[in-house]
Amino acid sequence: MTAPLIDPFQRAISYLRVSVTDRCDFRCVYCMSENMTFLPKKELLTLEELDRLSSTFIRMGVEKLRITGGEPLVRRDIMTYFQAMSRHLESGALKELTLTTNGSQLERFADDLFAAGVRRVNISLDTIDETKFAEITRWGRLPQVLRGIDAAQKAGLRVKINAVALKGFNEGELFTLTEWCAERDMDLTWIEVMPMGDIGNESRLTQYWSLKDLQSELAKQYTVTELSESTGGPARYVRLEETGQKIGFITPLTHNFCESCNRVRVTCTGELFMCLGQEDNADLRAPLRANAESEKPLEDAIRQAISHKPKGHDFDYSRQALGGQMTRHMSHTGG
Repeated sequence: MTAPLIDPFQRAISYLRVSVTDRCDFRCVYCMSENMTFLPKKELLTLEELDRLSSTFIRMGVEKLRITGGEPLVRRDIMTYFQAMSRHLESGALKELTLTTNGSQLERFADDLFAAGVRRVNISLDTIDETKFAEITRWGRLPQVLRGIDAAQKAGLRVKINAVALKGFNEGELFTLTEWCAERDMDLTWIEVMPMGDIGNESRLTQYWSLKDLQSELAKQYTVTELSESTGGPARYVRLEETGQKIGFITPLTHNFCESCNRVRVTCTGELFMCLGQEDNADLRAPLRANAESEKPLEDAIRQAISHKPKGHDFDYSRQALGGQMTRHMSHTGG
């Protein structure tokens, strides 16, 4: 069971994203419904089960572990799990432990995260206008997030801002957000809005802002240099010569990055999704709970699932119609 995880297209799976909760203290319009029905707590994997599952993946070749949600830091006693994962950093089996957060709880947990071995965090922040922030998050409080960013940087965490590109919403903040990140020595990644969840009145077609157009706008004010580097994730990068900062683009719709996909996602209920943009999944909770003494049923289930990993997703906004839409919310799969 020490053979690496290789999918049908000869891609080695070395990156696992684990959602530890479907709950969040925000209700971002592109991620959740305003009145979400959350899972009963009994359906969620316990912190001990999350440890077993993550450790099994690490033993099978995963070297990067990203913790997601919902908002991961609202889960009760979540630092117990981070502290447990730090043993894999100390052994060298795990190269990086990180998380994606909305920043609301970082003021409380930044020092603890650093002590557990976390060195980088991605913070989802689409606007630095307080009124617009309250609008896009429905429940969010921008000053609380800004204090969280201050705390993260003070603790020694490297911060990257993730912003969803939303036409008619944050187009006018392109340069403001860029300069704000540059002043604080933070990289910035833009993400195309994806056709996931109960779209309702929030039409993804009207929200969609192509990152090709966004990059063209940046080039009007900055010298933009394409970078060949890759972090193993879906982003491609440029450098703005005037500020020296790195800008990332995650473009599932205008640039298909699936050929180098090295990641899978596990939900807080133990569903393994081999592709964010496909509905195929495998149940890992049953084999995880079937035998507390042996990890072989879990290992077998993981290998079986990886053998069905698809070549790529089908997201498409062409012809003014939604293609490849996923009915599940982003918060279900993990941000």
